[in-house]
Amino acid sequence: MTNDLFDRIKADKGPLGNWADKAEGYYVFPKLEGPISNRMLFNGKRVITWSINDYLGLANHPEIIKIDTEAAAEHGMAYPMGARMMSGHSKYHEQLEQECAEFVGKEKSYLVNFGYQGIMSAIDALVGKNDIIVYDVDTHACIIDGVRLHPGKRFVYKHNDIESFEKNMKRAVRMAEKTGGGILAISEGVFGMRGEQGRLKEICALKEKYNFRLLVDDAHGFGTLGEGGRGTGYEQGVQDQIDVYFATFAKSMAGIGAFLAGDKDVIQFLQYNMRSQMFAKSLPMAMVKGALKRLDMIRKMPELKDKLWENTNALQNGLRTAGFDLGTTQTCITPVYLKGDIPEAMAMVNDLRENYGVFCSIVVYPVIPRGLIILRLIPTATHTQEDIDETITAFSGIREKLENGTYKRIAAALVS
Repeated sequence: MTNDLFDRIKADKGPLGNWADKAEGYYVFPKLEGPISNRMLFNGKRVITWSINDYLGLANHPEIIKIDTEAAAEHGMAYPMGARMMSGHSKYHEQLEQECAEFVGKEKSYLVNFGYQGIMSAIDALVGKNDIIVYDVDTHACIIDGVRLHPGKRFVYKHNDIESFEKNMKRAVRMAEKTGGGILAISEGVFGMRGEQGRLKEICALKEKYNFRLLVDDAHGFGTLGEGGRGTGYEQGVQDQIDVYFATFAKSMAGIGAFLAGDKDVIQFLQYNMRSQMFAKSLPMAMVKGALKRLDMIRKMPELKDKLWENTNALQNGLRTAGFDLGTTQTCITPVYLKGDIPEAMAMVNDLRENYGVFCSIVVYPVIPRGLIILRLIPTATHTQEDIDETITAFSGIREKLENGTYKRIAAALVS
């Protein structure tokens, strides 16, 4: 007799799911309300919001709201209907693709509906069973899932470790010589948890030696790094050596959708072979026109990026001066590293939100090792010096309580 599939699921909901009864609606799946901004409503209270990836402050910008509203009124949310290849194509989709390609210095680009879905499907299309993937161990879950789809061999290198990268690239070369396949290396432009830039310059320096192609997911670098916000490749001077460049609209562009960019032949291949797009409804017109406006503002309003970095530097310098460990971040992403377990983290975040009026993302096991807590802050162009000062004061207060055992005592009562 077979087991009931759901018996296992009911018995163990996973490392995070096992906390659902105590955490849901507050620590996970929280409800932030009101206009997207530096301060929003949570649990009936106004809080400083550090968990929204609206880097440039475009989400609630009056010009953006106007375009979004007009486009939705004209087209609704259904047009164009159908997949791009069949009936969901438009001149505006073409225009956005052309402008994205020009902005990141590539010959051609291709729109995809969602970042997560898009990068997974791109990896699936780019490599066949004889090809080999070499990727950073800390790449985002969407890349990990894309790699899992690969029927061939893959090698993972230590995070941002060029010695490990080269060691695994040598393994990949030996394997490719046997299979007759090619090699795809994958890195992020900016690693979203630690805030480090991928070591793209060093990786690109090895391309001729090992004959591989490079895919870069620049979700957090697009709009925040490089000349005019053109991304991490521009920041490091190697954009022309990135073979397939990927960026999402969900962060600096404050929208939905993403794009892949590269040589015409490669992007055209993806257009005709990415199953997630071939069989999916087209990106709605309101989002396409909204993205065109957002990209135009990024080009014409460099002061948005300047303000983002002014706030980033003030926040990070202030936290470091107050003695906090921010790891090795080189970007706007600001991780604050503390020691504690999940119940302590829950008690601390409750205090931070309810008594200090600060809302930030909490990262615990299994995303990071046991015994470690990351409070992850995302500065934006809309934050103020007052927000920064209040947050540093709040963090000093919770650190003292964490170290003197206050949260451990609260946590013990929580789990009893």
